Order: sequence, then C-alpha cells, then structure tokens
Amino acid sequence: MTVTSTPRTGVTLRLLDKADKEIVKLDRAVLGAFYRFQHDFRRNPQAGGFDLKQLEGHDRLWSARVNREWRALMIRLGGDDWLLVAVKHRGHVHKNLERFNYGINHITGAIEYVDLQVVEESVLRRGPTPPAAPAPASPPSAAPAPPEPAEEPLFGAYTDQQLVDLGVTQPLLPIVRKLTTDDELLGLAEYAPRHTGEVLLRLRDGVPYEEVMEQVTAPVAVAEPEHNLDSDDWQAAVDRSQTVVITDDESLQSILEEGDFGRWKVFLHPTQEKLVRRRYSGPARVGGGPGTGKTIVALHRVCHLVRQLPPGHTTPVLLTTFNRNLAADLRARLLSLGGPDVLARVDIAHVDQLATRIVSEADPGNAKRRIDDTAALREWRELLVETGQARWSAEFLSDEWNQVILGQAVSNRSDYFTARRAGRGRSVTRSERAGIWQLAERFAQRLETKGLETHRQIAERAARLEMARRTRIDRRAQAREERGGLDNLHAEAGSGAWLRYRYRHVVVDEAQDLSAAHWKMLRAMVPSEPDDIFLVGDTHQRIYDNQVTLGSLGVHIRGRSSRLTLSYRTTREILRDAIRVLGGADYDDLDGDADTLAGYRSVLHGTEPSLRGARSWDEEMDLVVEQLRAWHDVPRESTAICVPTNDMVTQIADRLARAGITPSEITQDGPRGDQGVHIGTMYRFKGLEYRCLIIAGASEGLVPRASVDAWEHTDPSRHQRELHRARSLLFVAATRARDALAITWHGEPSRFLVPLLGRDAASG
Repeated sequence: MTVTSTPRTGVTLRLLDKADKEIVKLDRAVLGAFYRFQHDFRRNPQAGGFDLKQLEGHDRLWSARVNREWRALMIRLGGDDWLLVAVKHRGHVHKNLERFNYGINHITGAIEYVDLQVVEESVLRRGPTPPAAPAPASPPSAAPAPPEPAEEPLFGAYTDQQLVDLGVTQPLLPIVRKLTTDDELLGLAEYAPRHTGEVLLRLRDGVPYEEVMEQVTAPVAVAEPEHNLDSDDWQAAVDRSQTVVITDDESLQSILEEGDFGRWKVFLHPTQEKLVRRRYSGPARVGGGPGTGKTIVALHRVCHLVRQLPPGHTTPVLLTTFNRNLAADLRARLLSLGGPDVLARVDIAHVDQLATRIVSEADPGNAKRRIDDTAALREWRELLVETGQARWSAEFLSDEWNQVILGQAVSNRSDYFTARRAGRGRSVTRSERAGIWQLAERFAQRLETKGLETHRQIAERAARLEMARRTRIDRRAQAREERGGLDNLHAEAGSGAWLRYRYRHVVVDEAQDLSAAHWKMLRAMVPSEPDDIFLVGDTHQRIYDNQVTLGSLGVHIRGRSSRLTLSYRTTREILRDAIRVLGGADYDDLDGDADTLAGYRSVLHGTEPSLRGARSWDEEMDLVVEQLRAWHDVPRESTAICVPTNDMVTQIADRLARAGITPSEITQDGPRGDQGVHIGTMYRFKGLEYRCLIIAGASEGLVPRASVDAWEHTDPSRHQRELHRARSLLFVAATRARDALAITWHGEPSRFLVPLLGRDAASG
C-alpha cells in the first residue's frame, strides 16, 4: 500500500494483516478504547498514559496501554514508525515472552508475526480423552487387541528445508510437524501468516511441490537472491508486507466494520497488488474463480490509473460491466475505496447504457421501442411464417443474427461472407450465406417498420459509430504528422470540437458476458497504448451466449493474462461441490485457448452443503421454509433463495409470506427492500453474496430447462452452449454462498447434481 505518515507529528502507525481479525473480536468497550488509543498514539506516542515499554528480550517489540486491562503490541520499525501486530490482555503480555516471534521472511521479504503459544493452544489443543468403557473379559487364549494405528503427520513427506524454501514461517515448523487432521491445518491457516497457510493448503490438496513453488511462492518471492536480502532492513520489508498506514479514524473504522470489502480496501494479496500496479504494454486480462477478488483488483486498478493522471476535471477512465445492478455496485464500491476525487475522474456505465449514449448522440430523435431477445425471436418466427421459409429455424437465424452479424458489427453482405463463425457448429456455404443475409436484411426492415430495436442492434450501431470516429481520429493524426505536428484549425473548428478518443483507460468487470460488438466499441474508444484496456472475468461464470475471441476484435491479451486462484468468500466444502457441477466441461479464456480452475482453492472451512429432494414443488417449498427456520440466527437479509424461473420467485415469495417470513424480490435494480430474505432467478445473483443461500427448483427439466435437449441432434453446437450456460448459472448461484449452501429439488434432481449425490444420499 502507499506509505504516508501523519503530517503534524511525523508518527506513522501501521496495521499488519490479520491483526484486524483479532481486534474486531474484542467486545465493544475494548474496541472503543482501541479507537481512542490509536487516535491519541498517532499524535504523541510518548504520552505518559501509554506506558510504552520494550518487551524484555526483544529488540523491536513494544507494548502500549490501551486501557487498564488491554495492551497493544507493536514492532518499532525505526524512529516513530510503528507496526501494530496484536491487542492482548495485560496478563498475557509479559508471560513466556519467547512465544512472540517476528521477523522478515527470507523468501517473500515480508514482515511476519506469530504468537506461537496461541497457535499451538488453538490448533493442537485437544480435550481430555474420555475413559473407555470396561471391555468384556476375554478368554485366556484370546490374543490382545492390536493397538490403534498412530495418526500420520500431514507433511511428513517434506523436509524442513523444502517447506522453508516454499516460504513457510520457520518458527512454525515444529507445530506444522504435529498436524494430523485437516481441521488442525485449517486452524493453523487462520493464525499463521497468509503465505504459510496458502503453501500448506496447496500441498495438502495434493498439488506437486514444484507447482506450489511456481504458482504460490515464485509470484511473491523477492527478486534479489537470498544472500542479498537484508534481514534487518525493516523499512524495505514493510513495503513488501501486507500492512496499511492508519491515517485517520475513518480508515481504521472501515477496515474493522466493513467486512471483507473493508479488508480488501487495504489488504491486497501481494499477487493482486502486483497486478494492480503493473504497467502493461497493451490490453491485459485477470481471470480466476468466484471470490478470488477480481472485482477488487479492477477497482484498485481504477484508483491506480486515476492517481497517474495529470490534474484536471475530465473523466478519462471508463469502468464498465454488463448490467445496471453491477454498475451501481461498482460506483458505490469505488466511492468507498477511492473517495469523491477518484470517482470524479471515472465514467461508470454498463455497456448497453454506454452504447445507447453513443447512438443517441448520433440520432437524438430516435424513438424506437426496445425489445429483448425473446421478443425478437417471436418476430423471427412471424417473418418465417409470412415468407414461407422453412430451410432455417427461427432459433438458428436469431443466433446467427445476434452472434455473427450484430455480434461482429457486420454491416454489408461481402463482410458477412468472410465473417468468422467460431462456435456456431453448423457450417454454411457461400450460397447459404447469401440466403441468410437476405433474410437478415428483411428482418431488420421489419423491425424498422414496426419502430422496434434490440439492445444488440444498439451495441452493433454504437460499435460502427465508434470505429468510424476512430478512423477520423487516426486520419487527422496522420495528417498532423504530415504537416510537421501542426493542427488544421479550420478542420477542427468545422467539427465543432477537438476530435479525441473518449478515454485513456478502460477497465471492464465481468468481461466474459460482453458481446463482440461491445468489445469493438470499447476498442475504438481508447487509443492503442500501454495500459489501455484492463479486463477481469471468468468464463466459467458466463451466463449469456456471447462467445468471443478477443484477439480477432483488436484486444490482444496474449502474454498479458494472469489468474487468481485463492477464494476469499466460499468455504472449501461449497467450492468443491460447485466445481463438481461444472462436470469437467471445457471453457475458453476469451482468446481461443482453454481456461481452467486448476489450483482454485479456499482457506475457509464450513459445513457440507445440504442436498434434499421432494415429491412436488409444494413439498419442496416446505423444505425451503424449514431450512430458513433452521438459520434463525442469521439475519434475513443475509440469506437468499435462488430459483430457475420468475414464476417460482412469485410462488416462493407467497409461501414465505404465509409462513411469517418477509420476502424481498431481487429486481434489475436490486432487492426491493432492505429487510427480508432475498429471492430471485439465477440471472439476478451475479455479483451478489450471502452468508446462507438456498438453490431451490434444481430439478431435471428446470436446470437445464427441458427445451435444451431439443437441439441435441438438430444443432449439437447450440446444445453444448446451452448446457454450458446452464452449468455456469448453477455454478454462479452456488458460489454466492459464503457460509452455508442448501440445494433442493422436486421430482428428479438435475443431471448436474449427480456428482454431488454420490457423496450425500438424497431424501425424497
């Protein structure tokens, strides 16, 4: 993080990652005292009331009085630069002082602190073994029972040196050697420095040693060889550490009271930090599974780009995503993260809003009525009936029009003859393309006559307008170069404005759901320069049928693609079942290659997801009510129900209301109220998260819908795309749950649940 100090006194007070998790558990009175302590300490650490003392036997560890009973432990980095590592009861501060271990990790170069006694007691402490019941007397001739086999240590296959070379905190090795269960390992990961926890969890997951070294350790290892690392240069080490400078009371309050987002505002993982601050020679992509912090990286990237801008009042940075809900959430988060000064330099709009704005500039009198893809499909069917055409189905023509003609901003017949049709499955001849183009022209005329247009048409037109604008910009730049760098004032004045690119930087969230036309529009809005386009997304979460290859659209990310693998939101148990839903299907990386969730994991531990079936939808709704009542200690607004159809939203809301549980439907503008259980279709849950979530109606015929299999023989490519999309919707829904997940169905369970049912017998 950026290091600043308090201007009045020159005192710098920093907070070490994970110290906040200990502080937030303090009762409210102690937490209030801590707020007062840090406020006053930043002004004058030498005030007598702090009773500032260096702990015996420690050259850098000091204690300071928070209140009568509690003390802050701090590492003195130098002068009046302090790193707060813990808040402890005074009775635990001066006992067994060798338990406090801190230093600079020789692999990562970061500052680490650990209370060895707390770790050992919390992780390895087992209750007394209850006395065994008396065994029945054995006949004299009976052989004695064999002793119970000793539990094998989890990391016995690795030497101490191997673990240290991976960056495991060396003083923790004796405790690591005693670990024999996954529960103990997860407990250690809670208290250990984050890098140590990640390394051990990856090894336990069966990842080969060399891959852990490459994927976990190498990205955060210091560049210098080990012998050049100064283990006593604490000022250099703090820049490599996950710390935050406490500059005001509000910044600390946001860390402690805003949950995960509050922590992410300051405690980026070193891998994330590098992605945020890196200078890229062109477009760059960050992928990763749900909960890995892609959106957080995008928001920090926006702040980083804004801070590099020269002073001014323009908005040269665009932050965009695929729908209105997510755009509103991005705005709120960016304001919280960067404040009004950053927000003032950023244009935040979802891509269809952006496209509409571009088209409205060119055609301010446009009064056409917008229709969705379902209404457009009805128009295709009516056109085929009226023309008597039976060679192509309405579904095929609608997809061809959306994915190829509009999707690639194809504006004439000759361009359509050469347009790429990757992923369309069925090939078409040149004469067939001529017939399809003729029908597409008639369809466009039909919509024009009726005063109708689709969002995809708007995106395609916006793309063409921006591409034409870019061509004019490039021509003027070339002409200016030919004139020796001089502008043609008459040409500029005639345009009514100086013609420039709309943005210097474009940042895209949920990139997997944008269409090819959207990408053409965005590519034309920003010059092809370093740091021009930064996109984050995961094709495993693609919920719209937009298959794109970015390189073919001028967005070249080859060599500038990174992947995050650590989930901070979802438990290992939920994550495991969510990945099983994907069933090993192949997913692309937005550039023609395969994407993967290999190495995707979580450090969180929880209960197994619940799987329950019923004979009817009516009985299943009873199961939903029963599950919600079992979660009675969870705030209703932290629970949600996800269903496949809008009708089921209405029905489940009515059932909850009759059961005395307040429902709150999720609309395109977000939940209708602040209170109550949130209910919505799977499409509404993108970008949301809940402590507890129910996926209801996960039945065969609903997930996926029964009509999908009609394409299995007539259009195998579309059949596979629709199955992919249905899997992705279920995957997205499952990974919205943070602590607990319940899945219910009636009749036959969805085919996607079969891998889950093998571990848990279903009732029904």
